Amino acid sequence: MSNSTTPKWQQTVTEKRGIRDDAIRKFIDSHQYENSTTNPASTDQVDGILEAISSGAVTATKLCHAYIARLTEILFDDALNRAEELDQYFKEHGKLVGPLHGVPMTLKDQFDVKGYDSTLGYVGRAFKPAKQDCVVVSLLRQMGAVIMAKSNLPQSIMWCETENPLWGLTTHPLKSDFTPGGSTGGEGTLLSLQGTVVGWGTDIGGSVRIPSHMNGLFGLKPSSTRLPYHDVSVSTDGQEHIPSVIGPMTRSVSSLISVTKSVIDAAPWKLDPKCSPIPWRSEMFDDVQSRPLVIAVMRDDGVVKCHPPVSRVLEEVAAKLKTAGHELVDWTPGSLHQQCIDIMDRYYTADGGEDVKRDIAAGGEPFIPHVEALVNRGKAISVYDYWQLNKEKVAAQKRFLDLWNSTRSQTSGKQIDLLLAPVMPHSAVPHRKCRWVGYTKVFNVVDYPSVVLPAGAVSRELDSTSAAEMGAYKPRNQLDEWNWATFDLNSMDGMPIGVQIIASRLEEEKALGAAQMVDKVLRGVATP
Repeated sequence: MSNSTTPKWQQTVTEKRGIRDDAIRKFIDSHQYENSTTNPASTDQVDGILEAISSGAVTATKLCHAYIARLTEILFDDALNRAEELDQYFKEHGKLVGPLHGVPMTLKDQFDVKGYDSTLGYVGRAFKPAKQDCVVVSLLRQMGAVIMAKSNLPQSIMWCETENPLWGLTTHPLKSDFTPGGSTGGEGTLLSLQGTVVGWGTDIGGSVRIPSHMNGLFGLKPSSTRLPYHDVSVSTDGQEHIPSVIGPMTRSVSSLISVTKSVIDAAPWKLDPKCSPIPWRSEMFDDVQSRPLVIAVMRDDGVVKCHPPVSRVLEEVAAKLKTAGHELVDWTPGSLHQQCIDIMDRYYTADGGEDVKRDIAAGGEPFIPHVEALVNRGKAISVYDYWQLNKEKVAAQKRFLDLWNSTRSQTSGKQIDLLLAPVMPHSAVPHRKCRWVGYTKVFNVVDYPSVVLPAGAVSRELDSTSAAEMGAYKPRNQLDEWNWATFDLNSMDGMPIGVQIIASRLEEEKALGAAQMVDKVLRGVATP
């Protein structure tokens, strides 16, 4: 520890970071000769890894070494021990342990791993290792996954930036003065840098989808109860009004599908009492890839207008889908999206910020400014008022369901299959500039699954004309005005842009199947 004049929380930070840095340095020194034995790019997808290991082209141990060379968090020894066990099993039995045999994975900090901290970005949670693996980690291990590391997240989790006093600020791989998004920003950065094959995050307002969008990745936000959340540490633990969900992030849609199906096939409802006993439905997955679909397109949520590059990419995707034979209709929610967001924002402060304040006080650390603003935004409400808020939420969910069911093609009269939407009104932005997450948060309120896939990028060449016309736009509110003020075509040039594919509640197979179809359309691959 440092001298006694240093605040205790800073002493904890110094000790915790020192342990991490020493472990990385010692590992690199002792394993440096192994670092270049395998090129991760050659085994970059779940199915490709299984094929390579089965054929003997690579071992789980060599693959683990190749990915560890690009990480910053420390479960390395455990990962290598597990990889060696997998190699020994394959040598003795001539078969794989399971559908994820040898696949390198990383986890957002809040996933409990026995013997390691789940800090949630709080200093006060350092040096308090989990007593057991969370359910999803247990299942992943059983299926052969190699868990290598845990990654950074914001203080309290609840923000679209990735910063906390314990581990500091996570920066965008393309431009260090830009954010990679949040709250699963650590995983987004690792995946972008090819530091892992599958990253696991959580999402209560966009925390998987936003970093996927900002880093050019694929990500799934499922409906609550579809994937196991049990023993995943979380802020505001115990709140049930808008459940947080876990979801994978990858660099390919095939890996996203493989890992999701593997977890569902493992029957997580036998271990998590909140998990719905819904097996993988291949017919739903295949159906949306075998016929023309009716797809609603949301161009504007009515609150914050998208930057020109985001609008352009969305229109390009819509045009390609139309050319591929799909019917497109407009999604016109009126003020419904704003009403859903208003309800969720009132939930955020229902406890008066007590949960977050307790964790901050436990470590004596300072508030990150946006966290302090969140907890000071509202006062705790009574149980009765909470019940009334729940009634408002259900009423809004019913209005959304009715709108979904009544939105039909004017040509065929068929009801929509899916919704295509922006992820954010902007691409990655400079640090601490994220504010409006309404394009993602609304689907947490209604609990619909959403898949993000990369669809384009900001382009100085393609967007210059639209950018020049922005001066004539009159912002509709302060948030809209803020959003326009963040736009800088020169600094944002090249930043990735994603789109969301949204399906009805608990229809993850439909969302994933449609995402695979859309990805093929964008890549020019023929579809039925």
